[in-house]
Amino acid sequence: MNVRDLIPWSRGRDLAPGREGVEHPLVAFQREMDRLFEDFWREVPGFARTGGAVAPRMDVSEDEKEIVIKAELPGLEEKDVEILLSDNMLTIRGEKRAEHEESERGYTYRERSFGSFRRAIPLDADVLEDKVDASFKNGVLTVVLPKSPQAQAKTRKIAIKAGEAKAEQHAA
Repeated sequence: MNVRDLIPWSRGRDLAPGREGVEHPLVAFQREMDRLFEDFWREVPGFARTGGAVAPRMDVSEDEKEIVIKAELPGLEEKDVEILLSDNMLTIRGEKRAEHEESERGYTYRERSFGSFRRAIPLDADVLEDKVDASFKNGVLTVVLPKSPQAQAKTRKIAIKAGEAKAEQHAA
């Protein structure tokens, strides 16, 4: 759900008519709050917005022998993350719950937070499922997926030639 969906007026529409050339204070306040929320989510490091959800940034690399996926998961630990592999689809999901409570001098201060994510990465090669390795260090999850011998056999390196070739004739 978008924060904008919770606001009963739309951007740019006058809430209450003011004097000519003077913006109503509530309209100015609403416009500033919209800007603050948009700027906040744009600046959160290590996370990207995907369709309204927060998802970790990932690097995916591949060579002839393996696929390597690195995910930035700041603030999480191994116990907060789950990795699943099924039908050439790698799913990484996690959640973080935090609860803090202080009681002193007749008052109680309680704070709770919760966040979760789920990323599914399609794999275009068969992998050796029993040889998949995952490690977690300093907030970075690394998953190494060795390719099956059949997938490795399908990989062929193509040499690039300098000068005129048949490919140039097709590029025009």
